Amino acid sequence: MTEPRGPVDSSRVPRFAGPATFARLPRLDEVAGADVAVVGVPFDGGVSYRPGARFGPAAVREASRLLRPYHPGLDVSPFATQQVADAGDIAVNPFDIGEAIETIQDAAGSLQAEGTRLVTIGGDHTIALPLLRAAARRHGPVAVLHFDAHLDTWDTYFGAEHTHGTPFRRAVEEGIVDTSALSHVGTRGPLYGKQDLTEDEKLGFGIVTSADVYRRGADEVADQLRQRIGDRPLYISIDIDCLDPAHAPGTGTPRRAA
Repeated sequence: MTEPRGPVDSSRVPRFAGPATFARLPRLDEVAGADVAVVGVPFDGGVSYRPGARFGPAAVREASRLLRPYHPGLDVSPFATQQVADAGDIAVNPFDIGEAIETIQDAAGSLQAEGTRLVTIGGDHTIALPLLRAAARRHGPVAVLHFDAHLDTWDTYFGAEHTHGTPFRRAVEEGIVDTSALSHVGTRGPLYGKQDLTEDEKLGFGIVTSADVYRRGADEVADQLRQRIGDRPLYISIDIDCLDPAHAPGTGTPRRAA
């Protein structure tokens, strides 16, 4: 087995120098295949409030210069046991949501064709649908673990079927997710009405609110989620607004933690 190529050695090249790949990892074209590829999707054409998520991939890469390869609390060195590489950004049309969705779906599918797993940096939540399509094409219907202050299971918004608030409803309708293994975690705050919850339940989602996490504790919640997911192929989606805006104020739709 070839030794994985890890991040740039910070004792030789200062953290502020050189191109900002994720965690200063090699580019995908610099390695002979990758177990995991980090890919940016700089698209925010589906937002309903504050834009700017298109700058997310660049900002995350820049901030990740400070990441170090060993985690003492977990006793893991993830870059030493698998080849992780930065695959750059998917070049999406910022003016056409339909075309952007097709582009993301095709690019993600190509990256996964050889068994590479993806870590995708958005971008608004519209991108979840094409990523789920690509995952289902390879694995069949997948389980979903969705960390978010919101449900993102609207039907339409201003008549549009594809927005940051609709991807998981579309995914259920298309049969690309396993409806026995769908979970929201961190939801909180007011909704437009009770129908938001009843419609979400009909789609198959279980809800763990942020208040549930505080009351029951992370370990108990994690055990519940493991039982629901089982050994199914899993798509994990993390919306930055699942965090209290005290810690992530730049999100497009902030919602105070319960």
